Amino acid sequence: MKPDDLDPQRAWPFLVVRRGVPLGLALLGLATALLHPGGRGWYLLFAMACFAEVAPTFRRGESYLRNRRAIIRWDGLWVFALRPAARMIGREGAWIESFCAWNNLKVTQAFRARPARRALVLLPHCIQMARCKAKVLEDLAACHRCGLCPVGDYLQAGLLDRWDTRIANRSHKAYREAREFRPDLIVAVSCADRLLKGLLRLPEVPVYAIALHLPHGMCVDTSFQVSRLQAAMEALVEPKAEEGDKVRPLRRGGIA
Repeated sequence: MKPDDLDPQRAWPFLVVRRGVPLGLALLGLATALLHPGGRGWYLLFAMACFAEVAPTFRRGESYLRNRRAIIRWDGLWVFALRPAARMIGREGAWIESFCAWNNLKVTQAFRARPARRALVLLPHCIQMARCKAKVLEDLAACHRCGLCPVGDYLQAGLLDRWDTRIANRSHKAYREAREFRPDLIVAVSCADRLLKGLLRLPEVPVYAIALHLPHGMCVDTSFQVSRLQAAMEALVEPKAEEGDKVRPLRRGGIA
């Protein structure tokens, strides 16, 4: 997988299927209703159901966020329904990536107008160099910053001080961290299959997905574009308040 495979502009395969199939069936139902007056009511009902099926894909902004749980779960059914067909033609990975890119497009549309106030960055442990002994799972700042893996790049860019970040070696730990933190937005880095599982396991929390690059296979010395993560956070998240900005003067009326 290339590092930019989940760019929102790459959502078109999922979008073509998700919108194209219901719309095509709806038009077929309308045409059949015109040609066969005897069953016109049933054909029109079928066409209306198809239009209703495609309607959620046009939700944006606040409307999308309010209905995200149902939308993601329903879109997930489309992903799993057509996954075997994609596997048969050797495009399973591309199909999953397209769905994740579609998710990124909707999340970007929702948060560009009103950036998230409370965001969480989730990183996988496999971005740490396999032979490195730094205990980054206990404390991300324990990284030696040697520049040989993305952990050091992330710290070198000063991103740990700007945004709340967690690194986990198991998916269930990442889910637990997310639920305990209760963010408005998650920016998650992982491989496509685990990103798909995460989107469906946490449908109530908007997630911007960033794909891992796997030069040595799954879960070994993986990497990602730190600049891509930084750009996403700066576009979708309010700047974190400085410590000095959190100080507020006492109200005189509250002093005895």
